This record gives sequence, C-alpha cells and structure tokens, in this order.
Amino acid sequence: MWPRRSFRRSAKYFAKRALRLRATPHAIAAGVSAGVFVSFLPIPGFHFFIAALFAWLIAGNVVASAIGTAFGNPLTFPVIWASCYEVGRAILPGPATASAAPLDMTHALAHFDVQELWEPLLKPITVGAVPLGLIFAAAAYAATRWAATAFHERRRQRFAERARLSEAAGRVASVP
Repeated sequence: MWPRRSFRRSAKYFAKRALRLRATPHAIAAGVSAGVFVSFLPIPGFHFFIAALFAWLIAGNVVASAIGTAFGNPLTFPVIWASCYEVGRAILPGPATASAAPLDMTHALAHFDVQELWEPLLKPITVGAVPLGLIFAAAAYAATRWAATAFHERRRQRFAERARLSEAAGRVASVP
C-alpha cells in the first residue's frame, strides 16, 4: 500500500499516465472527473465499475476514470467520508441524523447490516457525497482538460519539429 519511492512520484505517474491516453482532452477530463466523483460514494469495491459506467455515460475515457478513482485511497477515505458525513447531516432534516451512530456499531459493521447502518451512517455520507463529489469532479475536469490540452499541443509541436528536422536532413542527404 505504501509507495516504494514517494507519494509525489506516484501522483506524477498517474497524472502522466492519464495525459498520455489516446483520447480527446474532453474524454480524458470527463473520465478522470467521473472517477473523482465516484471516489466520494461509500461503495468500496465498486468504484472502478461505477466510474467506468459514469465515464461511458458522459463520453469519457474509461481508463481515465480508473485513474481518477485513485483520488479515493486509504489515506483520503477517512477525510472524504467524514466530510461527506458532516455535509449530509447538515443537508438532511430531522433528528434521525442527530445521533452519530447506532448503539451497536461494532456488530453492524462486522455483519455489514445495511439496515442498521443506513439511517445513521450511510444515508448522510451518500447525501453529502453528491455535492462534494460534484465540486471536486468539476475541479478535476477543469484541471485535467487544461493539462491534457497543453500536453497534446506540446506533443503535436514536438512531432511537427521532428518531422521538419527529418525532412530537412533527408533533403541535405539527397543533394549530390
């Protein structure tokens, strides 16, 4: 789970991997934003599948959506879900969300009793995940689209320069 070199190097790897995809900047950005949005939902184990479905629905790149789900990881999930819980409690009306947890939380988590966990825990997290997920997904879309556009333009310029140099070298070599 811990990266061999550093978290920064791992993040750079994921960013470069996303930018090098052969897709339009919109498709890459839409895929990444779908993955980031799904990372906020309390559905561990299903992030890849749901992100791929969302990416497909919004004409995003499915591989980019898998890369975007890396936003949710064991280091960020506690912060994400705690934030979603608090936002969900603020959005939901009534005293049902006022209690922090069921009386026997250990039993409910050990047996994954969804009925017992839904009202006090999963419902506020799910409700809070939507606005927070949309905000972070929009930011991820904007940043990824800008980066992908810049990356593709630099790459196009590099290839054009290589072609020009190759063509110039071919003309010099063919002159008797």
